[in-house]
Amino acid sequence: MLRLFLLISVSLIIVFSPLNAYALSPNQDQDKEEIMVFLRQLFTDRNKLLINQQPKTIQKYYVLSEAGSRHAYQMELKRAKYINAWTEKRGLGLVKAEPNIRIARLKGNGDQASISLVQSVKISYNYKSLSLPPQSFGIGTRHALTLKKTGDGWVVKKEWYLDPLEENPDLIPNSPAGFPYLSPDHNATNKKGRYNRERAVAYANKYAGLASGAGNNNRYNRKYKDYTSLGGDCTNFASQVLGDAKEGGGLPMSGAWGHRGSGIRAWVQTDAFEHFLLYSGYGRLMAKGTFEEITRSGGKHQHGAIAKLQPGDLIGYELKGDTDHFSIVVGQDDNGYPLVNSHTVDRYRVPFDLGWDKFTKYILIHINN
Repeated sequence: MLRLFLLISVSLIIVFSPLNAYALSPNQDQDKEEIMVFLRQLFTDRNKLLINQQPKTIQKYYVLSEAGSRHAYQMELKRAKYINAWTEKRGLGLVKAEPNIRIARLKGNGDQASISLVQSVKISYNYKSLSLPPQSFGIGTRHALTLKKTGDGWVVKKEWYLDPLEENPDLIPNSPAGFPYLSPDHNATNKKGRYNRERAVAYANKYAGLASGAGNNNRYNRKYKDYTSLGGDCTNFASQVLGDAKEGGGLPMSGAWGHRGSGIRAWVQTDAFEHFLLYSGYGRLMAKGTFEEITRSGGKHQHGAIAKLQPGDLIGYELKGDTDHFSIVVGQDDNGYPLVNSHTVDRYRVPFDLGWDKFTKYILIHINN
């Protein structure tokens, strides 16, 4: 996921900055209004597709005879299929998907328009076999679209965005019996020791970026450089959560791990960060394995290794032997599902395995107090 992002990140530095920059001429005001209406309805219906699984909900927004438009349409069908397959495997049902979009750039050129926007979507789900209120999580995505005007209105000519639901629905692992495992004290945090878990979780929630539910007006902490366009900001964010002295966990920075104007290698790079945590005494490896392995009951982990993690701990995600991503554990849902926050893609209280497959190895790291 992050490797793909590297290939196109340079162009997106320009595409997504500054916000609210419109380049349509005065005589194109009508087009601008039409485009805004089109985009709002497009994203509303694409999120309806996640719930109703009916392709006709969005088909009218695409030209299936054109390769770029057809690809964009097919990707929406794929992501809808993925999240429904995932919820089915987890005994869940989707209830609602509520999007909010914000235009970053809109540039018109005759019968075409180039759009950059961000989406914050709140997705709600329930447990099919339990009488619990709907649970919800937030995802934030950055989109680059090209629209084309036809005799019937605007359509999507092509689109790119990085999304955690863009995965193979056939590779989702099954849930073991009894999963998730509700730990009564799992959502508790403490202020004791050098690592302040309560502040770390508050920081992760405040600065979770574009994800629906995040604080700080959906913006990152501007005290730190944003590495999104340089390969991904997930490790930089995890380091902030652990080490920010004013609002975060307050772990002391060092010559090997720290932020001085910009982050040094172990602060921003996944493999170096993992190595630092495990060999500095700051963290301890609880377990490493596939979804099936870390959720399996038995041995020294009565309810699976994943149930041992506390708010403020970390999960690394390894693909083909390379640590690809980091997220911060922020609690559980009402039935005990471990939830995480992260950057790239921005996530707020998202089930920890959403967007990963049966080949992913999870690196469960407990941060020592």
